[in-house]
Amino acid sequence: MSTEREHDLVVFGATGFVGALLAGYLAGAAPDDVRIALAGRSRDKLEQVRAGLPERARDWPLLTADSTDPASLAALAGSARVVVTTVGPYAQYGLPLVEACARAGTHYADLTGEVLFVREAIDRYDAVARGTGARIVHSCGYDSIPSDLGTLLLREAAGVELGRVRAVATARGGFSGGTLASLLGHVESVAGDPAARRIALRPHSLSPDPTAEPAPDQPRDAGPPRREPDGSWTAPFVMAPFNTRIVRRSNALQDWAYGRGLRYEERMAAGRGLAGAAASVAITGAMGAMVGGAAFPPTRALLERVLPKPGSGPSEQARAKGFFRHVLTGTTADGRTVTATVTGSGDPGYAATAVMLGESALSLALDADLPGRAGSLTPATALGHTLIERLRKAGHTYEATAG
Repeated sequence: MSTEREHDLVVFGATGFVGALLAGYLAGAAPDDVRIALAGRSRDKLEQVRAGLPERARDWPLLTADSTDPASLAALAGSARVVVTTVGPYAQYGLPLVEACARAGTHYADLTGEVLFVREAIDRYDAVARGTGARIVHSCGYDSIPSDLGTLLLREAAGVELGRVRAVATARGGFSGGTLASLLGHVESVAGDPAARRIALRPHSLSPDPTAEPAPDQPRDAGPPRREPDGSWTAPFVMAPFNTRIVRRSNALQDWAYGRGLRYEERMAAGRGLAGAAASVAITGAMGAMVGGAAFPPTRALLERVLPKPGSGPSEQARAKGFFRHVLTGTTADGRTVTATVTGSGDPGYAATAVMLGESALSLALDADLPGRAGSLTPATALGHTLIERLRKAGHTYEATAG
């Protein structure tokens, strides 16, 4: 293992709710010779997190750095081969670290589900990162690994280009204060800025060149409740406006290998029969009320008072009861149907995400067989099958069958 940098992997934001979960996962999953450090604003809080980790992590170095202090971020990035960050909302706190890693040639992974942040990171630092060889890998958790790697697997099972792909998500989990803060901040930005709203609503907003996309028309992200061909009911999926754009970026970065005419959509499973129909209506209404409330200042202020605060999240018992299941169905030009299934146990946004983000970071730090790319990337284009194999070994399911 290279000793060019002092640390192989640094967890930035280790004192936050998800950061502490990630540190705990790495303490159990990382090989003994991986040099891991914990970073954040408060050394006292870092020491508390480290004290709660297994014995093998008790000597991990502690680094103080702040998103508002570029010099501290430059020192952090310069000391590490990989920096993995859970510090959000990323639109507010994330760009300085992306810049530091891009300029230092340091690989980077995050959990963002924020279109505007990723677009700005691409525009500002993609070329810089390509020049230094840094892999800047966004969305390495439930946003958007099941969607992104599932589509990669689907295309390879098909053996030919795909026409239409529909992903249906089933999940049980909770929300942390940090996730909700990111959601509220994104809605606020889009509601108050017409230019930002146009970017967020553009189906190919994260593509290298959105105007050059060969399949500009895409399914709606927030359609009404719908009865699917198999008789089940679906509703809009809260993460679809982000996940769909990550998948489309992956397609474009690979010269549209999934299909030049690919039309990709995501929905949320609601069940069958009358109960499924009622659930699909209820989910659709709740999502509309949440987004509408977040866009209107008086109701947004009320939501901020009553929703969980940053730094909080589901209990350990609740996290253990969670799960996720993504079923992706694609059609090929010759009329065949291809199906991919991605599943994992544990709350998708926290327990399962700690696995996905942890294995992404370890892959960036350790694996020599990654795709030969640098710059602003997606999980599929930066890590690909190497990450799929890691996640399989960690207990997640990745399967695909061609009809």
